[in-house]
Amino acid sequence: MTLPTLRFLVLIAGTCTLAGAAEPISIGSRLELFVDNFLIDQAEGVEQVLQTPIPREVALVFDRPWEGMASAYHTIMRDESAGLYRAYYRGMDFKEGHEVTCYAESANGLTWTRPTFDLYEYNGSRQNNIIWKHPTSLKQGRTAHNFTPFVDTRPGVPADQRYKALAGMPAHALVSADAIHWKLLSHTPVLTDGTFDSQNLAFWDRSRQTYVAYFRTFIDGVRSIATATSPDFLQWSTTFPLQFGNLPTEHLYTNVIAPYFRAPHIYLGFPRRMVPDRHKFKDFPISGACDDLLMSSRDGKNWHRWREAFLRPGPQRGTWLKYGNLMAWGTLVTQPITRHTPEELSFYRNEYYREGQGPNDYVCYWRRYTLRMDGFVSMRAKAAGGTFTTKPVVFAGHELVLNYATSAAGRLRVEITDLSGAPLPGFELDNCPILFGDSIAEAVTWSGDPNLSALAGKPVRLKFELRDADLYAFQFQP
Repeated sequence: MTLPTLRFLVLIAGTCTLAGAAEPISIGSRLELFVDNFLIDQAEGVEQVLQTPIPREVALVFDRPWEGMASAYHTIMRDESAGLYRAYYRGMDFKEGHEVTCYAESANGLTWTRPTFDLYEYNGSRQNNIIWKHPTSLKQGRTAHNFTPFVDTRPGVPADQRYKALAGMPAHALVSADAIHWKLLSHTPVLTDGTFDSQNLAFWDRSRQTYVAYFRTFIDGVRSIATATSPDFLQWSTTFPLQFGNLPTEHLYTNVIAPYFRAPHIYLGFPRRMVPDRHKFKDFPISGACDDLLMSSRDGKNWHRWREAFLRPGPQRGTWLKYGNLMAWGTLVTQPITRHTPEELSFYRNEYYREGQGPNDYVCYWRRYTLRMDGFVSMRAKAAGGTFTTKPVVFAGHELVLNYATSAAGRLRVEITDLSGAPLPGFELDNCPILFGDSIAEAVTWSGDPNLSALAGKPVRLKFELRDADLYAFQFQP
């Protein structure tokens, strides 16, 4: 039995046999994650484990009058040219009925400030961090409702369009030269085949050389996600609903999709799952509970969606309300709070959304969460040990580097085999010194030598042996 016959590996028990002859997968020198079973062929005593981000500090409290208790649809991006992180989010208070786009920035992704601009008036003053309001000249759209920008890295993009955004219902296109002052690229919406009452987003995909958009749609009355592509950000292809195989239908309120920056051939998404009939607190007027999922794709259309939550609501009252737990669009690299440890991934999620409608007067805020670099999913074996083998691959590079962690008594070794599973001379398990510890990038050796140049460009399989260990990713490097 091969892993593709399994409905996404949760626990592998017993022995699976190697698949028959298959076309080798060219992985070059790409970083490969275990967020799907694309490269896994055979396994015994190994489970594929969805990891959980660690809650950290409250990063930004939305306590300004124009931000309100319904601040949402957050975007966080690294702007390399400016040397800072930029954040955009909706300010909205149901009591006031206004919607604006607010801005914050950070030098390190940890401490955030709100610059004061003189762009838009709120209650008679322009001393605020509002950078966009819906133009009165537009009769439809509500472009401040879900303004979602990105840095356009397309080669040759005009300087005055270096920053782009989708915004509104239906979706309009906006551009900016400096990420602060924005204008409509077209006064008519560019995407209309959808519902759009969510965080609709777009980006330039350098791997596929096209603009890609992901946005809200409904399928048989259930919230879902659709996609489209464009060569110029104005003319978009026919809408295509995302495919999730035979998974049960669930309400996906947002999508938070982007190429993973360390492995851009893999799309990752963190949709908010809504369970409409859950009502944890009877004194809150609206039913519904939400958490955050992980999903991945290698073509942008067909997706593996983990059914278990990537990020559960948590113990706070304000995380069990219908509209909360929106993960921001954007994964940041931040310095750890523990000394002598590697950089880590940071995510942001809003909490206590609309709690002010209940009997308690709480304020909506961002909380930061962290995850090990590339640590979304691991291949894990218990102390009894286990092995798994890849499908045939062709690689480029000279060293095999692993992202792994073991217990003090745990271990990991690697064997390289031919297509039939027979060990290649010199690359047997017994010639691979035991790896133990915790490393983001550690080279594997055989008889003390990491050099694999003799095997580069040839179809092989990798066999991993684990005991009380997790393997998060691997990569062949020059």
